[in-house]
Amino acid sequence: MTLSDLEMVGRLALAAGLGSMIGFERERLLWAAGLRTHMLVAVGSCLIMIVSAFGFADVLGTPNVNLDPSRIAAQVVSGIGFLGAGAILLRGEIIRGLTTAASLWTVAGIGLAVGSGLYMAATATTVIVLVILAGLKPLEARFRNRNQSAQIRIMADRGAFTTDVARQALGYRFDSLRQFVSCPSDHGDSDEISLTIERISHDEAIHLTEQLRSLKDVKSVELA
Repeated sequence: MTLSDLEMVGRLALAAGLGSMIGFERERLLWAAGLRTHMLVAVGSCLIMIVSAFGFADVLGTPNVNLDPSRIAAQVVSGIGFLGAGAILLRGEIIRGLTTAASLWTVAGIGLAVGSGLYMAATATTVIVLVILAGLKPLEARFRNRNQSAQIRIMADRGAFTTDVARQALGYRFDSLRQFVSCPSDHGDSDEISLTIERISHDEAIHLTEQLRSLKDVKSVELA
């Protein structure tokens, strides 16, 4: 089977178009691997698949020559990892870029699919990826907002704010208390208390600080 020049260009253009759709979603979030990077990965993968499947047609039938197009495709899937690694950043204790690295890996697969003529699979994958990246992001952000950590700093009279008082003040949220640190303050006869609470939304943390301010012997409460 041979591939005409027109169909070859069409496959490369389709790969670029599908890659650009995913790349644009990353570009609008100002990621380093954006529109052009995703397009290049898709077009390059498509070209490699075309070469693998059709570039050695002139030697087909030659004795002792066996061609396996899947071998080059497998190398693309593993080789794209260095771009994904470059997109992953470690900022403090937070890892950023995993989603972009995954999108690059998926775009490579889309390019391979287009290069092998699986247009429907490539198009369907592009739509699904866009739904995952853009459509599910608000749901993910809402979930993270409800499950973040909050640190509350309290200034209270010396020895007044104990773990028992914290248990009564926090109620059911006491089970989410991960750290309770109390130390004497340098200013006056007071204690500085630091509470770290997990799995709490920002609105719940604000409401909790208001409750703590109303307690006896509590001088000030701040949400870090």
